[in-house]
Amino acid sequence: MEIDKDLLVEIPAGEIVLRDDRIKKEWSVKIDPFLIARYPVTQDLYFSITKESPSFFKGDKKPVEQVTWKDAITFCNLLSRKSGLNECYLIGDDILFDVKANGYRLPLEAEWEYACKAGTQEARYGNLDEIAWYKGNSQGSTHEVGTKVPNAWGLYDMLGDVWEWCSDIYDEEVYGSYRIFRGGGWCDEARGCLTTNRRRSHPTSFKIDDLGFRLARSL
Repeated sequence: MEIDKDLLVEIPAGEIVLRDDRIKKEWSVKIDPFLIARYPVTQDLYFSITKESPSFFKGDKKPVEQVTWKDAITFCNLLSRKSGLNECYLIGDDILFDVKANGYRLPLEAEWEYACKAGTQEARYGNLDEIAWYKGNSQGSTHEVGTKVPNAWGLYDMLGDVWEWCSDIYDEEVYGSYRIFRGGGWCDEARGCLTTNRRRSHPTSFKIDDLGFRLARSL
């Protein structure tokens, strides 16, 4: 199987400046063209591949949550295999990542922020109540994907509803294997839902009801 190509958006090449307020550092990243999903992975898609239903807030079209980073990359590999594509992750004692493989993967952090901003330089791509489910309007739960206004590139829920795992290690010297997640979630205050916010946690043990993931592919 392969997911509907209409659910993947081609993102053009470009460049973005990332920043880490913790260490007061900025760096520039060149972005190659890539594909990214319009929506976070939903519970029905996750179940169709894994036969597992880990989410706390049940609903076929709600984003899957309660998944670790390793759960997310395992899903990517399974979907790649079922789609006849090359797997991006070699999962063993160490995780090897082939960004050039044609299978499904998590977006790189720079890709995620670049896609989220969709050509703008703003902290958000629209009015927060119109684009995101967050503490001020979520009523204490996730919501079905695609029910808010998308960004200029047709991507929904990049901010709010659930945070989204990225492929990258955060800071290996300080945090070891901790991986990055982005975007803010349903229980975050408005200040948590910004295009530039960076968080991190353990890849195999951390899972929570406001953290999911979105698919990407290299071109």
